[in-house]
Amino acid sequence: MKEMTLKQRVRSDLAFQWKQIKRNKTKYLFLAPYLLLFIVFTVCPVVVSIYFSFTDFNMLEKPDFIGIKNYYRLFLADDLYIKALGNTLMFALITGPGGYLLSLLMAWFMNELPRAVRVVFTVLLYSPSLAGGMTSVFKIIFSSDAQGYLNAFLINYGFISVPIKWLENADYVVPIIIFTVLWGSLGTSFLSFIAGLQGIGKEYYEAGAMDGIRNRWQELWYITLPLMKPQMLFSAVISITGAFSIGAIITGLAGNPSVDYCAHTVMQHLEDYGTVRYEMGYSSSIATVLFLIMLGLNTAVQKMIKKIGS
Repeated sequence: MKEMTLKQRVRSDLAFQWKQIKRNKTKYLFLAPYLLLFIVFTVCPVVVSIYFSFTDFNMLEKPDFIGIKNYYRLFLADDLYIKALGNTLMFALITGPGGYLLSLLMAWFMNELPRAVRVVFTVLLYSPSLAGGMTSVFKIIFSSDAQGYLNAFLINYGFISVPIKWLENADYVVPIIIFTVLWGSLGTSFLSFIAGLQGIGKEYYEAGAMDGIRNRWQELWYITLPLMKPQMLFSAVISITGAFSIGAIITGLAGNPSVDYCAHTVMQHLEDYGTVRYEMGYSSSIATVLFLIMLGLNTAVQKMIKKIGS
């Protein structure tokens, strides 16, 4: 029997896929609304943004195609962007893995507690991650006047005599933001890990004990983490996306720009050019580079997680 040509293989594969679609048409119909919304509000904006990144566009006039001039300006003529990129990488390296591991360890610890205690502590840990209130709370805590919670505490107990301008001093702004972001990381990832741990049956650990697993660390590496790969992959995507898109918390606490641009990030740079200066072509080039960085890191991290326990 002669081997099929490439064209025949493609036709055969397409015919097979079409049969599968017709066989599972009901499932695809249920997925259709989500797919439509995903394409319209996620895929299309990404494609349009990539196109605009090669144009000079101010939202009032027709986009003018200028090739890679925006990218040349971005990497070779915009010193503030290079500073913002460095700050973003610094925040991402600390808050991304830090928040991810913190969520996993806290979820693992919570899973060992009695149910009633676990529910209370889960609510207490998760509630500050509600971004709308978290920034306001921490801004009050680190307020620069004597009524700020931290300044009031330090003055009342004699540690200082003059209020410290926490959010107006470059030496304090970055540590405060890192602390706030790490606290806020106990959100979706934390709940995902809790759900994953709760879904692991005791029979897996009993079977592991029969196969030679002798301590909790071996249980964690060979049983718990491999069975939680879906939650770990999901949380990795959330953590990387959150770490690189940090901006709203910084703006809420330290403003945009922060003092001496000490906490200026790529997201704030993008917002500046996109929503203040309306240089949509240039801001699209910033967004495209950020998208490619996150896409590459997500792919690399997912490959690493898939090797766990293997």
